[in-house]
Amino acid sequence: MDRIILHCDLNNFYASVECLLNPELKNVPVAVGGNSDKRHGVVLAKNELAKKKGIKTGDVIWEAKRKEPALVVVPPHFELYSRYSKQVFDIYSRYTCYVEPFGPDECWLDVTGSTKLFGSGTQIADALRETVKKETGGLTISVGVSFNKVFAKMASDLKKPDAVSEVTRGNFRKVLWNLSVSDMLMVGRKTAEKLQKLNIKTVGDLAEADAKTLQTVLGINGVKLKNNASGLDCDPVREYTESREIKSIGHGMTSTRDLTTVDDASALIYYLADRIAERMRKNGVKGSGIAVDLRDSSLKSISRQCKTDFSTRSGNDIGKAATDLLKSNWFGSPPLRTITVSVFDLTRGEEARQTSMFDDGTAQKNDSLDKALDKIRNKYGHSAIMRGNLIERDFIYDKTDAEDFLPFKR
Repeated sequence: MDRIILHCDLNNFYASVECLLNPELKNVPVAVGGNSDKRHGVVLAKNELAKKKGIKTGDVIWEAKRKEPALVVVPPHFELYSRYSKQVFDIYSRYTCYVEPFGPDECWLDVTGSTKLFGSGTQIADALRETVKKETGGLTISVGVSFNKVFAKMASDLKKPDAVSEVTRGNFRKVLWNLSVSDMLMVGRKTAEKLQKLNIKTVGDLAEADAKTLQTVLGINGVKLKNNASGLDCDPVREYTESREIKSIGHGMTSTRDLTTVDDASALIYYLADRIAERMRKNGVKGSGIAVDLRDSSLKSISRQCKTDFSTRSGNDIGKAATDLLKSNWFGSPPLRTITVSVFDLTRGEEARQTSMFDDGTAQKNDSLDKALDKIRNKYGHSAIMRGNLIERDFIYDKTDAEDFLPFKR
C-alpha cells in the first residue's frame, strides 16, 4: 500500500504573524526585513499583497520599495515566530508522531497509519487547515498530499494560500512533469544551470534523462534526482522527537563595518567561538576539526581548516585555533566583511585528553568555568557576560540573538 505523506507550509509565515498581531497591516503590502544599516537589509518574508507587486524573498529593501513605494517594512520578531511555529507543530503531532520539520514553517507528516481515525489524506489536510486557522487566530497553511515526500512538497506549492493539492500515482506525470526542473526539491540554481545545458528543462525531462549522463555531470545525486522525478523517492518521514546526527556546528556573522585589523577580526572570531562552544556543550559533543571562512568586501571567500590534538568544546580552544588560521591567511587586506567559524569531526561523551607533564589542571578549570557561564547566560541572556575584548567593539550584530527560534533540532 502506498504511503500517505503530507507537506504542510505556513503561508508567508513571518509576515502573516506580523499582520495577525497588528491588524493595521492586513490590507497593506508588508515585508519583514533585516536592518539595512547593519547590512541585513533584505526581505525575509512578505505578505500576499507584497507578493503581487513582484516583491521576492531576498530582495534588497531599497529594491523592494522601488517595486512598491507603499511597502511597509517591519523588523523580525523571532521569539514570536518560534511560539507560533511550536503551536502549529503541536497541532500536527495530534494526527501522527511522524512529523519531520523542514524549517520553522514547513514539515512533512506521514499519516498512513492515521486514516482509520481521521479519514483520507485530503480529509486530514483539510482538518489541519481549519484547526491551524482557528487555534492560531488566522494563520493559514497550504498542504500537499502525495505518496512520497518530494511530490508532497511540490504539491503544496501548486495552490497558495490556504489550499490542499493532491498528487497521485495516476496523475503525477500530468500535474508535475510540465513544471520547471527548478521547482523540484534539491535542484538549486547551480544544479538547474547544469541541467539546462543538458537540455533538461522540465521535471518530465529529468525523469526521462539518461542516468549515466546525469551521474557523470552531477554524481550520485543526479541519479537520485531522476528517481525523485520518476516518483521513486522512498525517504521516510522522521518522528517529531528524532533529530539528524550533528556533523558540524558553526556560526557566522556579517560585521556592521569592514574589519581591517587582526585585533578586530580576532575579537569577532572569539565571539563566534564562544557561541559555538555553548551549543556544543548543549548538544553534548566535542570536536577536533576547526574551519574558518573569510569573505572580504569584494565578496571573495577563502576557507581554511586544521585539526587539533584533542577534541574540545572550549571557546578558548576553538578561538585560538581559528585565530591562528586567520593570522596565517589574512594580513589586514582586503577588508573582511563576513567571518564564519565551524567545528567538525564531532564526538559524543567524554574523551581522554592528552596532557603534558606540566599540566596544571587548566583544562578542567576552563570546563568548569564554561559550565558556570552557561548557567548565567541561560538565566540572564548571552550578553550578561562577555569577553573584555568585545567591550566597545561596534561591529557585532548577531541576528541569532533571538535564542534558538527554531522549534526543532536540525
